[in-house]
Order: sequence, then structure tokens, then C-alpha cells
Amino acid sequence: MKPLSGQRVIDLTQNVAGPYCTQILADLGADVIKIERPGAGDDTRCWTPQVGEGISATYATLNRGKRSLALDLDHADGQALVRRLLRPGDIVIHSLKPGSAEQRGLGYDDLRAVCPGLIYCALSAFGNIGPLSGLPGYDPLIQAFAGIMSVNGHDGQPPARVGVSMVDMGAGLWSVIGILAAVARRKDDGQGARIDTSLLETGVAWMTNPIANYSASGKLPRRMGSATAMLAPYEVFETSDAHVFIGCGADRMFQKLAAALENKALAEDPRFARNADRVANREALHEAIATLTRAQTTQQVVDRLRAAGVPVSAVNDLSRLLQDPQVQALALHAPLPLDAARGLVAVGTPIRFDGERSHQPHLSPRVGQDTRDVLESAGLRPDEIDTLAQKGAVQL
Repeated sequence: MKPLSGQRVIDLTQNVAGPYCTQILADLGADVIKIERPGAGDDTRCWTPQVGEGISATYATLNRGKRSLALDLDHADGQALVRRLLRPGDIVIHSLKPGSAEQRGLGYDDLRAVCPGLIYCALSAFGNIGPLSGLPGYDPLIQAFAGIMSVNGHDGQPPARVGVSMVDMGAGLWSVIGILAAVARRKDDGQGARIDTSLLETGVAWMTNPIANYSASGKLPRRMGSATAMLAPYEVFETSDAHVFIGCGADRMFQKLAAALENKALAEDPRFARNADRVANREALHEAIATLTRAQTTQQVVDRLRAAGVPVSAVNDLSRLLQDPQVQALALHAPLPLDAARGLVAVGTPIRFDGERSHQPHLSPRVGQDTRDVLESAGLRPDEIDTLAQKGAVQL
């Protein structure tokens, strides 16, 4: 039994943030019914690269194991069907613009009236209150707005986007946390909950340390490449064949680093005695260490520093990452079959219960693949379903 076995989720989200949330819930055992627009479905279905008809790599990895119900939320009969589908204790999550769900009769108050114990999560771009609440937004836009781009990249170069969807996926994670907290509370008092979160709140939360440092010092953080303002050395260094990241979070760690690199002068230099000294003399420190690492291969540096207990890593590309023995030992990724000739590597939920990782090994559905089954299980007769399809409320 998976932790959320028996729990049902009505998923009214698309793109990345909401589907990542519901993918985690599916991996944990929930039955996720993904409601998609008839015809086109989720916007990510048309992204590249494509791995099947109407299925992109992004869609496939974020929606595996879910059931697809193609239903028009702008159709009165489609809206009525959502309300009819609900069972006591269901979870509903949507990523509609604030106010849009209420206009369709799908707001929290509308749905909890027909679904006792409803847990309702609204995930938006800028939040459900404030002057920008009605605006759309995407991950990189929020990275710009929340200041993430202002601290990412290299000094003297333009602001840069973090290369992964950290805001989208972070918002999905906060949604999961809120939902699971509501599930836990409901077991005590039987009450549901409304949960609100947004991409902007997530983006600002990622800036917790820079905001704290700015408020304490009055100095705006600058772009520092791989380095951090608080520690040194704590950045990427060149080797003879690539790059390594070395992180020394304490003075004793720096002494271990100097010993591992067999450089007594580095350990005894007063400019590098304490972290504050090293931060103040960052450029000189970087060049002193880089002179030593450039004379060795990446593997030599990694082996020496790991043996000394100094945090270090090669800067891996994805090919090296997926072949790394540690990553393989964790069994975090698994092939998702596409057809007889090929597969897609899907990354599972990075937690394990009782030593087992929850993972949905099934393909993502085509648009409306499960429409008839879902509606029949909700008590609709076959002729009713056919009539709804003819009226354009659903797609079979």
C-alpha cells in the first residue's frame, strides 16, 4: 500500500507547476484524474521534443500514471460534471487565474457544498490578492520578478535564468506540502481546507538568504557565477580537463583542503586564515587554488579531496550524471516505455517509504483516454456520456 492509496485527486492544472504537484501525489498512490481541454489537452503536449503523437517529453514525465478526462470547463455541462464527479474527501487542485474558478461555479465554496471534507488547492502566478493577481506568469518571468535573475549569472554579464524550472517545481512542492498538511489535519477534525500558493510566493521564498543578507548589510547582492557571498572557497574551479566544485563551509574544512592539495603555504597564508578573511580576499584565494587544480585532472582532484573529507564534485553533464554509480544505486530514475524500440528516462519522487521508492511506471494518457471510464464510475449512463460528447462538453 502506498501512502495515498485510496485518495482521489481532481487535477485542473497544466504546464509544469500543477502537474508536478499531482505527479508527486500520483507517485505516492493517489488516483489522479487529469481534466484536459478537448482536442489540444495540456499546453505541454505540443512542446518539443515529441516522444509520441500528442505527447512531449515534458508532458510524459509530468503526467505518467494519471487518467485523462477531456472536459470543457467553459461548457455549462462540463462545469456540472466536475461537481458531479466529486466524492467526499476528494482533493481538487487548479491553476486557473484567480476568480476564473468562481466564475465557472468551481470555487472552493461551490465545491465544498457538494463535497464534505474537500481539500482545495489554488495555484496561481502572482497570488490570489494584490494588484497583479489576475496576470498570467511563467517560471522565468517569476525568476525575473522575484530577483532570482539578479543574483544568477556572472558579474558584468546580463542576468541569467536558472536552467531548471525551479519556480514551477518549487510551487508544485509547496502545493504538495499544503495538501498533505490538510490531509493530516482532516484525519483529526474531519474538516477540509482551502490552500493558496503561487509562483511568486515560491520565487520570493527561494530568495530567503539573499533577502536576509541584504536586510542585514544594506548591500544588494551581485552576480557571482558559481560562488556565494557568504563563504570561500565555495565555487567552481578549473582542472586540466574540465571543472570541479569545491565547498568549504568551515575553517577546519579549508585546512583539510590545503592538506589534500599538499600546499602548506595555502594553509599558513594569513589572508586565508578564517572564512571572513577568505571572503575578503576571494580573488587571490581563487587563483591560488585554481593554480593547483589546473595541474590535475578532475578525477584526481575529486579523489584527493573526497579522501580528505572535503566536499567536492565534478561538474557533471546529464550523461555522466545518469551513469554515476551513486545515482544508479539510489534508483531515482527509471525507463518509461514509449514503444518497443525506445524509452524515456523518468525521474521518480526523491523520497522512499520503508526503503521503497514510489514511482508510476506507466505512460501518460492521450487526451480523453479515460473519459468514458471516469464518467461511468461517477454513475453516468452510456447514453448520457454519448449525449455530452455530442454537445461538446466532453471528448471520448
